[in-house]
Amino acid sequence: MMSRLLLFLLLGAAVPLAAQSAPQDTLPTAPLTLLDAIRLGQRRGLPARIARANAGLTEARIRQRRAEVLPSVTGALAATRQTLNLDEFGIPVATGLSEPFSIYRARLSVQQALFDASAFTRLRAAHDTARAGALDAKAVGELAGAVAGLAWLRVQAARETVRARLADSAVAASLLSQARSLVEAGVSPRIDATRSELNVATVRTQLEIARNQDARNQLDLRRALDLDAGATLVLADSIDIDGGDIPATGDAAEAYALLHRTELAAERARIAAAQRTLSAIRAEGLPSAFVGGFVQESGRTIGGARGTWSAQLGISIPIIDGFRRDARRDEQQTRVVVATLRAHDAARQVALDARQAIVDLTSSDEQLRLADERLRLAEQELQEAQERFISGVAGSLETTAAQGSLLAARDARIQARVARGAARVATWRALGLIETLP
Repeated sequence: MMSRLLLFLLLGAAVPLAAQSAPQDTLPTAPLTLLDAIRLGQRRGLPARIARANAGLTEARIRQRRAEVLPSVTGALAATRQTLNLDEFGIPVATGLSEPFSIYRARLSVQQALFDASAFTRLRAAHDTARAGALDAKAVGELAGAVAGLAWLRVQAARETVRARLADSAVAASLLSQARSLVEAGVSPRIDATRSELNVATVRTQLEIARNQDARNQLDLRRALDLDAGATLVLADSIDIDGGDIPATGDAAEAYALLHRTELAAERARIAAAQRTLSAIRAEGLPSAFVGGFVQESGRTIGGARGTWSAQLGISIPIIDGFRRDARRDEQQTRVVVATLRAHDAARQVALDARQAIVDLTSSDEQLRLADERLRLAEQELQEAQERFISGVAGSLETTAAQGSLLAARDARIQARVARGAARVATWRALGLIETLP
């Protein structure tokens, strides 16, 4: 029997842990859209990955709490070499110091809680805490996705600015060619050509600045997606985006956000965990029941070992602990109050975010409409100024001013489109819609 017990102990100590490999995350092969950037930010963004790793800590705490209500099995092996003072036993015929002798012992002990209200309640509190941690990780992922979406929008804005400056450069070159022709024909003074040359140089400088900003924004997007700085990204062309069933009014948006924002669900889970922990502290004053025992092989030699066993059924009754439990209960009660106040404040903030998002989204639509009208008028102004310049009615000052107005109108339209996209992303985030995007 000694050999069988030794084998059981060795097998119990050598239980292997299953290794799990993290799934590989691949980039989309099609051009990256805004929704693609948001999803990648949720999965690949470093803050989101750190939050998910931290959420795993709460799962480990669940296993720790579960261990308090699961069987506890302990194995022990011992080999002892000793002597005895026989006079200690008070046996007249056994006196003096014994000869050295050996004792070999193998023991397997088991203990199981039958009833422990506090331990079971702490286990449920750990589940609530784990749920709050998972929801926190989800909320951080949504925020990381929104950050990646805004980075995508900035790249698109820079690219559209580059295209606008290229168009401005073509217009400036055309005006310069017209000015030189009129100067050579003696219709316009030399200063008109000089002004046109200055205008070309100015637009080219702005083009270089736009290209530089485009390159920097692409680096920011790769950083938001946790990609190598030299990674190749192909973006979809359009900056106009839609998606998500957005409520039309502030009241509807607030009601929707209060039901769907992940942060509020996390706060509610934290309140539940705090309340269960308070209940667990109160339950520590209740009796608990347990069962346990051991089997043992022991003897002067391994071959001569003999088996013994013990079984125990017990009840533990707390009587007094120096009033520490009362102090811990009061402390935990304060934690419940604090968690409730935080949830109340989070709900107020969510309501405010939802209403502000609807206001910003409505305003961005109007700003885009006005920017379109401004661009139309600027293009008309430049066309009329060119006609007047060619006919000799006006000089290059008028065409230069008109091109400046067109340049500003193009920039304003780009910014309005980006602002509309940013407002939509912010609305998705404020209302808790990011997880529902197609």
